[in-house]
Amino acid sequence: MSTRVAPEDQRSWTVGLRTRLSTLVPPGQALPDRQPAYVASWIYVFGVLSLASLLVVLGTGAALAVGGAAWWHESSLGHFVNSMHLWSVELFFATMVVHLWGKFWMAAWRGRRALTWSTGVVAFVTSIGAAFTGYLSQSNFDSQWISAEAKDGINSIGVGAWFNVLNPGQMLLWHAVLVPVVVVAIVVWHIVLVRRHGVVPPLDEEGR
Repeated sequence: MSTRVAPEDQRSWTVGLRTRLSTLVPPGQALPDRQPAYVASWIYVFGVLSLASLLVVLGTGAALAVGGAAWWHESSLGHFVNSMHLWSVELFFATMVVHLWGKFWMAAWRGRRALTWSTGVVAFVTSIGAAFTGYLSQSNFDSQWISAEAKDGINSIGVGAWFNVLNPGQMLLWHAVLVPVVVVAIVVWHIVLVRRHGVVPPLDEEGR
C-alpha cells in the first residue's frame, strides 16, 4: 500500500492552518512548559489571574444570558450565578489594574513589545465599557438611577442617538454580545503577542 503526498499547491486546509499558526507563534511557545526564572515573581501572576477571572465572567455571563433578564431576580440559582458574575468581575478588574500598573513600572513595551502593551491597555479600557453596560442591565432601581445620570454625559459627547443608556434592551445587547466579543478578541490578540515575544524581563535582567 503506497502513500501519496499531495503537491504543495493542493495542501489541505489543516496544513494551511498549521502553517498560519506557526507564523503567529514560534514553535513550542503556544503552551510552553518552561519559563525564565524571573517569571516566578509575584508580579507575573496577575496576568494569569486576570485571564482566569475573565473566563469565569464569560461563563457566568453566558448562563445569565440563557436564563433571561429576570432570572437572577426570581431564582435562587440565578441569584447565585449573578453573584459569581459580580465577584468575578470585581476580581478581574482588581487583578487587571495590578497587572497594568506592574507592567507599566516594568516598562513592558521594551523589546518590540509596544503592541503587546497597547493591546493590554485597550482591553482594560474596553472592559470598562462592558462593566458600565453591565450596571445598566441589572433591571433594578440601581440601573435606572445610573442610566438616568449617565444619559446627559452620553448626550453631551453626541452619541446618544446610537448609544441610548435608557434603553435596557440595547444595553443588554451591548453587554452580553457586542462588547464581550471585542474584549475577547483583544485579549486573544494580546496573548498571541505575549507568546510571540515572550514575557517582558525585569529591568535588571535585560541584557543578561
